[in-house]
Amino acid sequence: MAGGGGDVQKKRKREHANGKAKPREKVKGGADGAKRMNHSGSGEAVAKKHPVTPKEKRLAAKEMSEARKMKRKPYYSAEKELTKLWEKMRCHDVSKEERSKVVTEAIRKMDGKYMDMVGSHVTARVLQTCVKWCSQSERDAIFDSLQPHLLTLSRKKYAVFLVKKLIELATKKQFAGFISSLHGHVFKLLSHTIGAAVVDYAFLRATQPQKRQLLLELYSTELQLFKDLTVQSSFSLLETISKLELQKSSVLQYMTIVIQKILEKGNVEYSIVHTAILEYFTIADKTSASDVIHQLIPLLTQGASIIDGDEQSMDPELPKKTKAKKKRSSEPLIVRIMRTREGLKLGISCLKHGSAKERKKIIKSLKGHIMKLALNDFGCLFLISIVSIVDDTKLVSKIVIRELTKHIDQIIFDKNGRRPLLQLLHPFCSRYLSPADLACLNYNVPSLSLREGETESSAEVISETGVDAVVDKEPEGLEGTQIVSESKKDPSQRQHELLIKSDLAEALIQSCIGNVGELLRTNFGKELVYEVAVGGKDNVLEAFADRIHMLHDAIAADAAQPKTEDIEHAFVNFFSSRVIRKLIIDCPAFAVTLWRKALKGKCKIWAEGHSSKVVTGFLESPSSEVKDLAKPELQQLIDTGILKVPDQKAVEK
Repeated sequence: MAGGGGDVQKKRKREHANGKAKPREKVKGGADGAKRMNHSGSGEAVAKKHPVTPKEKRLAAKEMSEARKMKRKPYYSAEKELTKLWEKMRCHDVSKEERSKVVTEAIRKMDGKYMDMVGSHVTARVLQTCVKWCSQSERDAIFDSLQPHLLTLSRKKYAVFLVKKLIELATKKQFAGFISSLHGHVFKLLSHTIGAAVVDYAFLRATQPQKRQLLLELYSTELQLFKDLTVQSSFSLLETISKLELQKSSVLQYMTIVIQKILEKGNVEYSIVHTAILEYFTIADKTSASDVIHQLIPLLTQGASIIDGDEQSMDPELPKKTKAKKKRSSEPLIVRIMRTREGLKLGISCLKHGSAKERKKIIKSLKGHIMKLALNDFGCLFLISIVSIVDDTKLVSKIVIRELTKHIDQIIFDKNGRRPLLQLLHPFCSRYLSPADLACLNYNVPSLSLREGETESSAEVISETGVDAVVDKEPEGLEGTQIVSESKKDPSQRQHELLIKSDLAEALIQSCIGNVGELLRTNFGKELVYEVAVGGKDNVLEAFADRIHMLHDAIAADAAQPKTEDIEHAFVNFFSSRVIRKLIIDCPAFAVTLWRKALKGKCKIWAEGHSSKVVTGFLESPSSEVKDLAKPELQQLIDTGILKVPDQKAVEK
């Protein structure tokens, strides 16, 4: 046995030396197996070298990432090339010729593969930039290639921006073709989170007939199925029902489904949705209209509780970083919809017909955004509605009035910022609010504004003109009236609490005194100075009589300054001369102060030219005291022909 064992061992040694030995089976167990493989003498069987240094680890990770991307993305290499071209074409300092070459090269690389390229956030941006900077012929080729797929792309996360860019730069013929392709898909897109933005973008750019074509599809199934029915002269819902002899009940039922679906998705920031809801209110019964408003208010104020800090996040399980991002979230929707008149009407509807608790929620949502509203064309009208409707003056003072007071020196010079202040001084004055603005402020949902004894049929008569009717002249008796709402507090009491009890009136008068020269010489500032100087309507600033006299002195002191080349004199300036003349006529106390400090003995200097209007204002004053004060000196100028007597008819006018 011993000898046999030795022969076998010698035989194995000879086979091993000649390379004929069979390799041993790989033993499981990692380290031992690796050691045995290493003892076999084969260099290829040794395990791969793992990266050790940080640089090697980064390179290995990059190689692995590149390999995965190559497998996952068929056009990954082309994407890398397009990214380099994109960096060149979007630079501001690149020449037009060089950019044109780069854009052409990028389009050539993407030609025939547009649908594959728009799926990536990188190549979608590249194509969007190419559409922006390419020639018209290249843009037409891209549009023609993507036109059959635009509705599909409108629902995609990254491609939607390319579709909006194509709509923006499309020719009239191309845009008309896109509007035509939307037929039958308007409601589906509006109920889609991404697609709704495309429909609204097209709605804003569309002509009136094209807007009607889009909007009428939301009224009934027949209008959605038959394209010829959408060709009408008006998209007023009541007119559509009358002309096409539609059943009001079926239209109401269909629109209720449409609006409920849109509200469930939360797509209420778009103009086409606002217009559709306002038209829905013209036929909706009290219950349906009230339900829509109660659903709208949480959507319009969403995010406000997180910003305000009064309530916890909707999901308490969210991590702290997510909550921090939500705290820095954008403004509430009710602020963003104030860019159009329809959005303003929708906000006013919620404010008027919402409950006291809902009004409180709306006002709280505006915290930190008051100045943005005040400086906006329609946002300032929404603030006017708040100070004219809401009975909770403590809350309004805390959130709205305090913010206006803080920035008083800025808003008194702004065209829109001054309007809430003028509303408190002289409510619903037609000098400061246009007929269209007054109509917006008095907008009501017909079925929710019915008085006792009225029926819903009478509400239809009120809304026959539709929501898009333009007021050509001021309705009779509108100025000075209170907005129709559920408010219970007396308007004069509300005005006193917001203007006098708060610090607003004192801050306003002080700001006018400090900036009197500049305010007098500006188109918008002069009106605010006038209202403060006369004490507001019905002398609402009576408690600040001493401070108002200080303002009179400040105006007179500015007018008493001699003529200089640096600043145009108050009697010569186009704006200041007119407001001073109006103050002389309407405010005897100011006229006496001005005469004694600025005009007595100097009328001859200002009796000629543009400033003569100020001097003749003393002759036009209804106050006998003012006339008697100035008549001796002015009569001499009239007798010598230096000063012309104003026409009595013009004075009465």
